[in-house]
Amino acid sequence: MDVPLDRVTARSDDGRSFHIPGPVDGFVVGALVVIDDGERRQLGLVEQRDDERGHLRGRLLGLIADGLLETRATLPFVAASVAAVDPASVDLLHAATGAALEVGTDLTPPGGPAKLLPHRFNRHTFWCGQSGSGKTYALGVVLEQVIAHTALPVVVFDPNSDFVRLGELNPGASGPTADALRERDIRVLRPNVPGSEPLRARFVGMPMASKAAVLQLDPIADRQEYNGLVHLRDALDTTDLGAILPTLGSSDDPVKREMALRIENLGLMEWEVWAGTERAATDVIDERPDATVLDLGGFSTPEQQLVVALAVLDELWARREERRPVLLVIDEAHNLCSPQLDSPVAIAVRERLVQIAAEGRKFGLWLLLSTQRPSKVHPGIISQCDNLALMKMSSPIDLEGLATYFGYAPTGLIARSPWFRQGEALFAGGFVPAPTLLKMNSRVTPEGGVDVPVPLR
Repeated sequence: MDVPLDRVTARSDDGRSFHIPGPVDGFVVGALVVIDDGERRQLGLVEQRDDERGHLRGRLLGLIADGLLETRATLPFVAASVAAVDPASVDLLHAATGAALEVGTDLTPPGGPAKLLPHRFNRHTFWCGQSGSGKTYALGVVLEQVIAHTALPVVVFDPNSDFVRLGELNPGASGPTADALRERDIRVLRPNVPGSEPLRARFVGMPMASKAAVLQLDPIADRQEYNGLVHLRDALDTTDLGAILPTLGSSDDPVKREMALRIENLGLMEWEVWAGTERAATDVIDERPDATVLDLGGFSTPEQQLVVALAVLDELWARREERRPVLLVIDEAHNLCSPQLDSPVAIAVRERLVQIAAEGRKFGLWLLLSTQRPSKVHPGIISQCDNLALMKMSSPIDLEGLATYFGYAPTGLIARSPWFRQGEALFAGGFVPAPTLLKMNSRVTPEGGVDVPVPLR
């Protein structure tokens, strides 16, 4: 027989976690509760239910006293009553943690706004959801809030042209977020769109290892040509490929002539990615506009997408000691981070991202990775993420992996992911006051890559 809610009692031996003997009904995993032992009131989160006995376990979030929530002070107790949280206590949690970015509506009683902590985007974030979950739309909601209500510059690697309208507003959009976005400096760089600022990379600005990756040169297998590239360092640091190619082709040195043939055979001079006399993406990002969208999907070949990504990541890493914060948003992250990618440029991009994931946080290089398939992202990157946004996900393999990597997300909430409706999500980790199930808000900017509808008669 279930214990009536007005007689539910809890116990905490360590002052950090609590246990409610079952069977108990009325409190779901993910619910906030107020625990009162007669001397003090504390806020707690239900994290786990024992399905056989109905016992509940959770963790204490803070001590409620004098109209405030002290998140660094939780105390043990022998017996305390447990009640559903009230809206005022939720407000105390938001105030105590600094949660200010309103991104949705909390689906757990008592409801109300779901908010993120803007200062905790200084940790890497992993965002995932299967096709049709509303992942890209929801990511746009969060980016709008970050761009509108923080001073953190955002760089979006956009392979499907989904965020190219981030600088526009929906007709009739109003409110503080819309008003703030109107004032923000949002640059959209596109390869082949008249009237848009071009998206370009500069070969001369890339480090030697990246130049070799573009030329598909291996230091061992292609040791003669690679050595020739090393000896051309000074020339290639000041002269672009197009200008140096005639010199290479007419040289008496057979190694240089071989390199000229390689450039021609790879068709590198036909790529539209090269900056030439135009500004490169790195030049724009160095100005730190509020947001820079890199429309990678506008290129005719995947290799050019990778070259732009590599040039940007290399430049940011080379200047990391400047400690100029930036949030690097990588949509469809499996295109840049997959362990299966095997071309030289793809490997170079992935290794740079692994390096940024492991070491970039202290330099202000913070990642937000979004993907449909977590299993296709390099585990060395996922394991460095302290924030999780999970939308509908039906793959058992992916869900099992997420539960392993993100121990701070209650497994009971992760397990509910296959039944999420479009636009619903679980947020967990440092950027949310407590693990939260929510329905995302509407966007104030248009989505660039909406689905094509099925023609009907």
